[in-house]
Amino acid sequence: MRRLKRDQKMRVALTLNGRKLSAEAEPRLLLTDFIRHALGATGTHVGCEHGVCGSCTVLIDGVAQRSCLTLAVQAEGRDVRTVESLAAADGTLNALQAAFRNNHALQCGFCTPGILMSFTDFLTRNPHPSEGEIRDVLSGHLCRCTGYANIVKAIKEVAKE
Repeated sequence: MRRLKRDQKMRVALTLNGRKLSAEAEPRLLLTDFIRHALGATGTHVGCEHGVCGSCTVLIDGVAQRSCLTLAVQAEGRDVRTVESLAAADGTLNALQAAFRNNHALQCGFCTPGILMSFTDFLTRNPHPSEGEIRDVLSGHLCRCTGYANIVKAIKEVAKE
């Protein structure tokens, strides 16, 4: 990779939610900001900017990662999926989203995109988790509204299917 000056920009090309996109980014630009401001996918939320709250979680090559701890340039050539990729083109919610709705697992919704993305990855790898495993993954997310009980209930509902 070539060395860039601090304010010099480079073109970052990636696949976002199935679409090949590219935009200019400074070397220090976080993936959260690149996704939201350069590419227009605002479903990824910016919370703590320290990797603690989980609201910025996206899938990079199918693996849940904190986009506030990832530089945009690190996503070059990668497949990035955000919460916008979960529902069908006609707006039909996927099973996890529907379970969140059915179980009142969201209130303000700020943390929800990150939780949905973490569990999209997790349930792919572990489709029938125990409640303890669900709570372990959920411990990487901060939610100030729900108390987590209905989130766990929603994930357990999807895991039964």
